[in-house]
Amino acid sequence: MTNTADFPEDDFPADLTTPAGWMSAEEIAAARGQLPIVYVDAVPVRVDDSGDVVAVGLLLRATASGTITRALVSGRVLYHERIRDALLRHIEKDLGPMAFPIIPASPQPFTIAEYLPTPGITSYFDPRQHAVSLAYVVPVRGDCQPQANALDLAWVTPEEAVSPAFLAEMEGGQDVLLRQALAHVGRLP
Repeated sequence: MTNTADFPEDDFPADLTTPAGWMSAEEIAAARGQLPIVYVDAVPVRVDDSGDVVAVGLLLRATASGTITRALVSGRVLYHERIRDALLRHIEKDLGPMAFPIIPASPQPFTIAEYLPTPGITSYFDPRQHAVSLAYVVPVRGDCQPQANALDLAWVTPEEAVSPAFLAEMEGGQDVLLRQALAHVGRLP
């Protein structure tokens, strides 16, 4: 999970109420301390005419601690929100409204990542919470521009994406998730 995947409470103007289905900062902190939270992770890709992955989109983000990291599209599933709608919402939030993701009628995750607040139990770590994330490879065909708290978006070949330089810039096990995604689509070098 990226530390910036959720909107902080102060992202909503003071004169507006918290959106429906969104918890206040206090409510989410209490929930995170008591139960797993459902997330989606999306690995945005470009595919050629035969459907082979030719590029992977990696976000550049600043974490709450001020470090710069590479990240996948990630975020919570809201109460009463379908998984496909959560994927679409987070892709639009991070890649912009013109990304045009291709979500199948019945999306199936390539894996389920279990992020724990204790490092070393699984490959995935999130100091804030226990999160269960459904992970998807999502082709996008439109014009993608970094949005919200994403500083940049780099489209790289699958070989570049799993290079030590890029993987070292990822946190919380997202490097493992990226490698699993590329193995799933037959593009892990």
